[in-house]
Amino acid sequence: MTVIGASFNANTELPAILPLIDTHTHFDAPVFDADRDQQIQQAYQQGIRHLVLVGYLQRHFQRLYDTERLINERYPSSIAGQADAPQQPHLKAHIALGLHPFYIEQHTEAHLESMAQMLDKKRPLAIGEIGFDTFTDEMKQPEIFAKQQYFFNAQLDMAVRHKLPVMLHIRKAHAEALALFKAHDYDAHELGGIAHSFSGGEQEAKAFVKLGFKLGVTGQVTNPNAKKLRRAIQAAVASYGIECLVIETDCPDMTPIMCQESGNSQSALGQSPDNEWGNAPAHNRNVPANLPWVLLSLSKLLDVPPAVLAEQLWHNSCNALQTDWRYPA
Repeated sequence: MTVIGASFNANTELPAILPLIDTHTHFDAPVFDADRDQQIQQAYQQGIRHLVLVGYLQRHFQRLYDTERLINERYPSSIAGQADAPQQPHLKAHIALGLHPFYIEQHTEAHLESMAQMLDKKRPLAIGEIGFDTFTDEMKQPEIFAKQQYFFNAQLDMAVRHKLPVMLHIRKAHAEALALFKAHDYDAHELGGIAHSFSGGEQEAKAFVKLGFKLGVTGQVTNPNAKKLRRAIQAAVASYGIECLVIETDCPDMTPIMCQESGNSQSALGQSPDNEWGNAPAHNRNVPANLPWVLLSLSKLLDVPPAVLAEQLWHNSCNALQTDWRYPA
């Protein structure tokens, strides 16, 4: 795979192209407007067959649907490039609708009502990303956290009502989230769900899996210094097997370390809410085509052959998202 603007160890090789599902992206973001066509084709060439466009602000919900339509209606024939294109496998986009906890001060009751109406009109694949975020001191304030809890509960109620899986954003609030689930009737064993970009410890990882959630693994796993994350993944797998994992890019965030030109990958979502990736540095922008690097690093961490892991991750993703996508032969 060629990653524009990337530098990595030339001795590191990707496995043969394997079918993958990118369970969490923000590929509708403006930072992709200039080369979205190219990035879609590169993603397809690297084995990506499904990607999920995940919501975070109500004002961008329509952008999700516009991007989904662009990908699903425009790209299959151009990617396949053959006379029998309709019979060729292609990359398909899907939508999750959610009001992200980091932007809690921007969310209003009207946004919840708008989201509920959209769920009635056009059923998305999932609800997300939703949850708790106490990354900053301000977000730990009682009134701010109480509002997060209100919106989290309201969106879980929507998920139960529509029988949809949820994508969780939990940052520095895993215990609080686990406590909330004990009091709520959302059942991930029945409805599915993903603990997106999991960042907790070993016991928290096992607790979320026990509740029925899959752990979303991002490009952070490619960093050998991410020891807490790597231990948590290993602990969950030791208890529940590789059936408890899915992979994601979370693009344009969480760039795999071998795809970074310099510095560390930072999470733009939650770091620069006013920017919203409009001016993200292109050299460290994550893209869907980087997903195989997550697969490869996870394969090495767990000592599972890439082909075996890829097929299991496909089935795990379908289970988490309550779909029946056929694994490509």
